[in-house]
Parts: sequence; structure tokens; C-alpha cells
Amino acid sequence: MSDMDHLLTPAQKRAAKKEAKQKAMREKLGIEAPKRKRTRKPMTEEQRAAAAERLKKARAARAPSKTPAAHPRVLELEDDHPLSLANSKATLKEWKEKLSSIRAQKDSKDTKLRAEFQLTENYVKNLGVWIRDGVWLDHKYGIKHDQVMEYIVYAPAYDEDGVIKRDVGYYYPDIGCVWTKELAKEYNA
Repeated sequence: MSDMDHLLTPAQKRAAKKEAKQKAMREKLGIEAPKRKRTRKPMTEEQRAAAAERLKKARAARAPSKTPAAHPRVLELEDDHPLSLANSKATLKEWKEKLSSIRAQKDSKDTKLRAEFQLTENYVKNLGVWIRDGVWLDHKYGIKHDQVMEYIVYAPAYDEDGVIKRDVGYYYPDIGCVWTKELAKEYNA
């Protein structure tokens, strides 16, 4: 402690006392004091401009990524398909903007507002999973989340007579279309 200790605040006195104790303990144990990390000198405007130019040149020289961060199943879809990579990214961007705009509804006491936030958050997560893993987890899709997914029957069930059991609204590859009420009436007639 020095002659000027009476001018220090209580917090400064505690910090000086703690530092002195730590120094004494390090000397007793034979440990060197930890080196302080030197702070960088501030850059001049010329240096900053030169560094920005070097960084710009390095970024331009870097080759673009050969493998996009998307699942091959998503990449193989045509560009006009509603779940193609371009459409999925556009939908994801729009829904992320919507999510950030309704973030305050997360803790709302109104259940409708809270449900809207949860639906938006879930759809954003599902779009991310679709792009990354190629698995669609939602029963709806589209920019407005209004189009309903069709179910495809890969392994149909059969009744006792060996006839395929069919449900309305399901796509059957053997007939190449969705089974409708009209097809069921026609089939039963």
C-alpha cells in the first residue's frame, strides 16, 4: 500500500488487497504471474482501408462452395416445385421476418396470439429441417402455409379377398392418383 491509499474508493482498496494476497500466494508457490494480454494499437484510417482492401481481395479469390448446404433430395427438385431449394429459402426468409415481427406474442396472455407465434416458430423450424435434412415434418406447406400435403401409400393394406383397402385423400401409386369419393363410388358400383 502507498501513501495515497486514503484517496482510493472501498472497491479499489479491496481490489488492491486481493491483488496483494494473490501475489504473495504466487511467490509462496513459486508460480509466475499470469501475463496480461496486450491490447491492440488502434488502426489509422489508412491501415483500416488497406486491411479492408486485402480482405475484399481474399474474399474474391476464394472459390464458391461446391456443395450447397442443402439435402440432395431438396436439390433434385425442379425450380418450379413448391418445395425446391429456391422456393423453400424464399418461404423461410418471409416466415423468419414474420417470426421476428411477432416475437412479443410469445408470452402473450391471449391464447390466439400465442398460438400464432408457436405456429410460425414451428413452421420456420420445419423449413430449416427440410432444407438441411430433406425431411418434411409439417402437414401443410407453401408461402402462405395453406397447401396440404398428400399422403402416399407405399405399402397398402389388403382385405380378406385380396383387394387393396383405400382411403379418400391418399395417393396410390398403382392407380397413379389420389383416391377420391367419386372413384370410390365408381369402384363400388
